[in-house]
Amino acid sequence: MDCVGIGWRQPHYETLLAERPSLGFIEVHSENFFADGGITLAVLDAGREAYDVSLHGVGLALGSAAGLDEAHLQRLARLVQRVQPGWVSDHACFARVGSGLHAADLLPIPFNDESLALMVGHVQQVQERLGRPMLVENISAYVGWAGDTLAEPEFFNELARRSGCGLLLDVNNLFVNARNDGLPPDAAAREAMRWVDAIRPGSVGEIHLAGHCERADGLVIDDHGSRVRDEVWRVYEHAIRRLGPIPTLIEWDTDVPDLGVLLAESQRARAVAA
Repeated sequence: MDCVGIGWRQPHYETLLAERPSLGFIEVHSENFFADGGITLAVLDAGREAYDVSLHGVGLALGSAAGLDEAHLQRLARLVQRVQPGWVSDHACFARVGSGLHAADLLPIPFNDESLALMVGHVQQVQERLGRPMLVENISAYVGWAGDTLAEPEFFNELARRSGCGLLLDVNNLFVNARNDGLPPDAAAREAMRWVDAIRPGSVGEIHLAGHCERADGLVIDDHGSRVRDEVWRVYEHAIRRLGPIPTLIEWDTDVPDLGVLLAESQRARAVAA
Protein backbone atom coordinates (compact mmCIF):
# COMPACT_ATOMS: atom_id res chain seq x y z
CA MET A 1 0.00 0.00 0.00
CA ASP A 2 1.33 3.44 -0.99
CA CYS A 3 1.25 5.62 2.13
CA VAL A 4 3.11 8.67 0.79
CA GLY A 5 1.41 11.81 -0.53
CA ILE A 6 2.10 15.41 -1.46
CA GLY A 7 0.54 18.74 -0.62
CA TRP A 8 -1.67 19.69 -3.58
CA ARG A 9 -1.23 23.40 -4.23
CA GLN A 10 -2.76 25.66 -6.88
CA PRO A 11 0.22 25.58 -9.33
CA HIS A 12 -0.26 21.81 -9.66
CA TYR A 13 -4.06 21.56 -9.83
CA GLU A 14 -4.23 20.97 -13.59
CA THR A 15 -1.01 18.96 -13.93
CA LEU A 16 -1.90 16.48 -11.21
CA LEU A 17 -5.36 15.86 -12.64
CA ALA A 18 -3.95 15.45 -16.14
CA GLU A 19 -1.04 13.16 -15.27
CA ARG A 20 -2.50 11.23 -12.31
CA PRO A 21 0.89 10.20 -10.83
CA SER A 22 0.98 7.30 -8.39
CA LEU A 23 0.41 8.72 -4.89
CA GLY A 24 -1.06 7.40 -1.67
CA PHE A 25 -3.03 10.62 -1.06
CA ILE A 26 -3.08 14.37 -1.56
CA GLU A 27 -3.38 16.98 1.16
CA VAL A 28 -5.00 20.41 0.87
CA HIS A 29 -5.43 23.31 3.25
CA SER A 30 -9.01 23.13 4.46
CA GLU A 31 -9.60 26.89 4.54
CA ASN A 32 -8.92 27.22 0.79
CA PHE A 33 -12.12 25.26 0.14
CA PHE A 34 -14.56 26.88 2.57
CA ALA A 35 -16.55 28.60 -0.20
CA ASP A 36 -20.10 27.38 -0.78
CA GLY A 37 -19.41 26.59 -4.42
CA GLY A 38 -17.38 27.59 -7.46
CA ILE A 39 -14.41 26.30 -9.39
CA THR A 40 -12.24 25.69 -6.32
CA LEU A 41 -14.61 23.11 -4.87
CA ALA A 42 -15.06 21.56 -8.31
CA VAL A 43 -11.28 21.08 -8.51
CA LEU A 44 -11.25 19.44 -5.08
CA ASP A 45 -14.09 17.13 -6.11
CA ALA A 46 -12.02 16.05 -9.13
CA GLY A 47 -8.99 15.45 -6.92
CA ARG A 48 -11.11 13.40 -4.55
CA GLU A 49 -12.18 11.13 -7.41
CA ALA A 50 -8.53 10.37 -8.17
CA TYR A 51 -6.96 10.20 -4.71
CA ASP A 52 -7.66 9.91 -1.02
CA VAL A 53 -7.65 13.40 0.49
CA SER A 54 -6.28 14.73 3.75
CA LEU A 55 -7.72 18.04 5.02
CA HIS A 56 -5.07 20.05 6.84
CA GLY A 57 -6.23 23.22 8.59
CA VAL A 58 -4.35 26.29 9.75
CA GLY A 59 -7.15 28.29 11.34
CA LEU A 60 -8.87 26.38 14.14
CA ALA A 61 -6.51 27.83 16.77
CA LEU A 62 -7.09 24.89 19.09
CA GLY A 63 -5.08 26.41 21.93
CA SER A 64 -6.81 29.80 22.03
CA ALA A 65 -8.32 30.72 25.40
CA ALA A 66 -10.93 32.77 23.49
CA GLY A 67 -12.48 29.50 22.33
CA LEU A 68 -13.16 28.09 18.90
CA ASP A 69 -14.66 30.13 16.09
CA GLU A 70 -18.10 28.57 15.58
CA ALA A 71 -18.38 29.80 11.98
CA HIS A 72 -14.98 28.31 11.14
CA LEU A 73 -15.90 24.99 12.72
CA GLN A 74 -19.20 24.92 10.86
CA ARG A 75 -17.49 25.47 7.50
CA LEU A 76 -14.95 22.75 8.31
CA ALA A 77 -17.71 20.30 9.23
CA ARG A 78 -19.48 21.04 5.96
CA LEU A 79 -16.27 20.43 3.98
CA VAL A 80 -15.56 17.17 5.82
CA GLN A 81 -19.08 15.97 5.06
CA ARG A 82 -18.57 16.73 1.37
CA VAL A 83 -15.06 15.32 0.95
CA GLN A 84 -15.07 12.41 3.43
CA PRO A 85 -11.29 12.76 3.87
CA GLY A 86 -8.95 10.11 5.15
CA TRP A 87 -7.56 12.51 7.77
CA VAL A 88 -8.51 15.88 9.27
CA SER A 89 -5.80 17.85 11.06
CA ASP A 90 -4.82 21.20 12.53
CA HIS A 91 -2.11 22.61 14.79
CA ALA A 92 -1.39 22.82 18.51
CA CYS A 93 -1.31 26.61 18.59
CA PHE A 94 -3.28 29.70 19.49
CA ALA A 95 -4.25 32.52 17.17
CA ARG A 96 -7.55 33.98 18.35
CA VAL A 97 -7.96 36.61 21.06
CA GLY A 98 -10.94 38.60 22.20
CA SER A 99 -14.04 38.58 20.03
CA GLY A 100 -12.81 37.58 16.61
CA LEU A 101 -9.25 38.90 16.37
CA HIS A 102 -7.02 36.38 14.58
CA ALA A 103 -3.24 36.60 14.37
CA ALA A 104 -3.09 34.78 11.00
CA ASP A 105 -0.17 32.79 12.40
CA LEU A 106 0.49 29.62 14.39
CA LEU A 107 1.53 30.95 17.79
CA PRO A 108 2.99 28.61 20.44
CA ILE A 109 1.00 27.46 23.43
CA PRO A 110 2.44 26.91 26.92
CA PHE A 111 3.06 23.31 27.87
CA ASN A 112 1.33 23.08 31.25
CA ASP A 113 -1.75 21.50 32.80
CA GLU A 114 -4.00 24.50 32.18
CA SER A 115 -3.12 24.67 28.50
CA LEU A 116 -3.51 20.90 28.20
CA ALA A 117 -7.02 20.97 29.67
CA LEU A 118 -7.97 23.77 27.26
CA MET A 119 -6.63 21.85 24.27
CA VAL A 120 -8.35 18.63 25.30
CA GLY A 121 -11.69 20.43 25.53
CA HIS A 122 -11.31 22.10 22.15
CA VAL A 123 -10.13 18.95 20.39
CA GLN A 124 -13.08 17.03 21.81
CA GLN A 125 -15.43 19.81 20.65
CA VAL A 126 -14.08 19.55 17.11
CA GLN A 127 -14.22 15.77 17.08
CA GLU A 128 -17.80 15.74 18.32
CA ARG A 129 -18.82 18.19 15.59
CA LEU A 130 -17.01 16.24 12.85
CA GLY A 131 -18.03 12.83 14.13
CA ARG A 132 -14.47 11.53 13.83
CA PRO A 133 -11.07 11.79 15.52
CA MET A 134 -8.66 14.44 14.30
CA LEU A 135 -4.87 14.76 14.17
CA VAL A 136 -3.02 17.58 15.96
CA GLU A 137 0.36 18.80 14.68
CA ASN A 138 3.38 19.94 16.68
CA ILE A 139 4.49 23.36 15.42
CA SER A 140 7.77 25.16 14.81
CA ALA A 141 8.04 27.89 17.45
CA TYR A 142 10.34 30.89 17.58
CA VAL A 143 9.44 32.00 21.10
CA GLY A 144 8.40 30.04 24.18
CA TRP A 145 6.62 30.47 27.47
CA ALA A 146 8.32 30.80 30.84
CA GLY A 147 7.29 28.25 33.39
CA ASP A 148 6.40 25.30 31.17
CA THR A 149 5.80 22.28 33.41
CA LEU A 150 5.38 19.55 30.77
CA ALA A 151 7.85 18.37 28.17
CA GLU A 152 6.37 18.77 24.69
CA PRO A 153 6.10 15.04 23.88
CA GLU A 154 4.53 14.45 27.31
CA PHE A 155 1.98 17.15 26.49
CA PHE A 156 1.07 15.42 23.21
CA ASN A 157 0.93 11.99 24.84
CA GLU A 158 -1.59 13.30 27.37
CA LEU A 159 -3.54 15.22 24.73
CA ALA A 160 -3.98 12.04 22.69
CA ARG A 161 -4.83 9.93 25.72
CA ARG A 162 -7.43 12.31 27.15
CA SER A 163 -9.08 13.49 23.92
CA GLY A 164 -8.77 10.44 21.69
CA CYS A 165 -7.07 12.44 18.94
CA GLY A 166 -3.99 11.37 17.03
CA LEU A 167 -0.72 13.19 16.42
CA LEU A 168 0.42 14.66 13.14
CA LEU A 169 4.17 14.42 13.66
CA ASP A 170 6.10 17.08 11.77
CA VAL A 171 9.71 15.94 11.96
CA ASN A 172 10.99 19.06 10.21
CA ASN A 173 9.44 21.16 12.98
CA LEU A 174 11.27 19.07 15.57
CA PHE A 175 14.58 19.70 13.82
CA VAL A 176 13.91 23.42 13.31
CA ASN A 177 13.08 23.90 17.00
CA ALA A 178 16.23 22.07 18.06
CA ARG A 179 18.34 24.21 15.74
CA ASN A 180 16.78 27.38 17.13
CA ASP A 181 17.62 26.14 20.61
CA GLY A 182 21.25 26.52 19.54
CA LEU A 183 22.11 22.96 18.57
CA PRO A 184 24.26 22.24 15.49
CA PRO A 185 22.67 20.08 12.78
CA ASP A 186 23.83 16.65 13.95
CA ALA A 187 22.93 17.34 17.58
CA ALA A 188 19.59 18.80 16.49
CA ALA A 189 18.81 15.60 14.59
CA ARG A 190 19.62 13.53 17.68
CA GLU A 191 17.42 15.76 19.83
CA ALA A 192 14.56 15.36 17.35
CA MET A 193 15.01 11.58 17.52
CA ARG A 194 14.77 11.70 21.31
CA TRP A 195 11.49 13.59 20.91
CA VAL A 196 10.22 10.80 18.65
CA ASP A 197 11.34 8.19 21.18
CA ALA A 198 9.28 9.92 23.88
CA ILE A 199 6.02 9.83 21.95
CA ARG A 200 3.61 6.98 22.60
CA PRO A 201 3.62 4.41 19.77
CA GLY A 202 0.26 4.11 18.09
CA SER A 203 -0.64 7.77 18.58
CA VAL A 204 0.88 9.08 15.34
CA GLY A 205 -1.53 9.09 12.39
CA GLU A 206 0.50 11.06 9.85
CA ILE A 207 4.00 12.47 9.37
CA HIS A 208 4.95 15.71 7.60
CA LEU A 209 8.25 16.29 5.82
CA ALA A 210 9.29 19.70 4.51
CA GLY A 211 12.24 21.95 3.84
CA HIS A 212 13.47 24.92 5.86
CA CYS A 213 15.87 27.81 5.45
CA GLU A 214 18.65 29.24 7.63
CA ARG A 215 18.95 33.02 7.81
CA ALA A 216 22.23 34.90 8.01
CA ASP A 217 21.53 35.72 11.67
CA GLY A 218 21.27 32.00 12.47
CA LEU A 219 17.49 31.75 12.81
CA VAL A 220 16.05 28.65 11.14
CA ILE A 221 12.67 29.19 9.46
CA ASP A 222 10.15 26.46 8.67
CA ASP A 223 9.26 27.92 5.26
CA HIS A 224 8.32 24.76 3.30
CA GLY A 225 10.26 26.18 0.37
CA SER A 226 12.95 23.63 -0.46
CA ARG A 227 13.84 19.94 -0.47
CA VAL A 228 13.91 18.01 2.79
CA ARG A 229 17.33 18.34 4.43
CA ASP A 230 19.50 15.25 4.97
CA GLU A 231 19.31 15.57 8.77
CA VAL A 232 15.51 15.63 8.61
CA TRP A 233 15.56 12.49 6.47
CA ARG A 234 17.58 10.84 9.22
CA VAL A 235 14.95 11.80 11.79
CA TYR A 236 12.24 10.45 9.48
CA GLU A 237 14.08 7.14 9.06
CA HIS A 238 14.32 6.90 12.84
CA ALA A 239 10.60 7.63 13.20
CA ILE A 240 9.67 4.94 10.69
CA ARG A 241 11.87 2.38 12.43
CA ARG A 242 10.20 3.15 15.74
CA LEU A 243 6.61 3.84 14.69
CA GLY A 244 6.19 1.73 11.56
CA PRO A 245 4.95 2.81 8.11
CA ILE A 246 2.96 5.96 8.87
CA PRO A 247 1.19 7.91 6.09
CA THR A 248 3.71 10.59 5.12
CA LEU A 249 3.29 13.91 3.33
CA ILE A 250 5.76 16.07 1.42
CA GLU A 251 4.84 19.72 2.16
CA TRP A 252 5.96 22.50 -0.20
CA ASP A 253 4.18 25.87 0.15
CA THR A 254 6.61 28.59 -0.96
CA ASP A 255 8.69 28.78 -4.16
CA VAL A 256 6.65 25.79 -5.36
CA PRO A 257 8.70 23.86 -7.97
CA ASP A 258 7.60 21.63 -10.84
CA LEU A 259 5.44 18.70 -9.80
CA GLY A 260 8.28 16.32 -10.66
CA VAL A 261 10.38 17.68 -7.78
CA LEU A 262 7.65 16.87 -5.25
CA LEU A 263 7.20 13.43 -6.78
CA ALA A 264 10.93 12.76 -6.44
CA GLU A 265 10.78 13.72 -2.77
CA SER A 266 7.76 11.47 -2.30
CA GLN A 267 9.65 8.60 -3.92
CA ARG A 268 12.48 9.01 -1.41
CA ALA A 269 9.98 8.92 1.45
CA ARG A 270 8.35 5.87 -0.10
CA ALA A 271 11.69 4.05 -0.16
CA VAL A 272 12.26 4.78 3.52
CA ALA A 273 8.71 3.78 4.48
CA ALA A 274 9.10 0.49 2.59
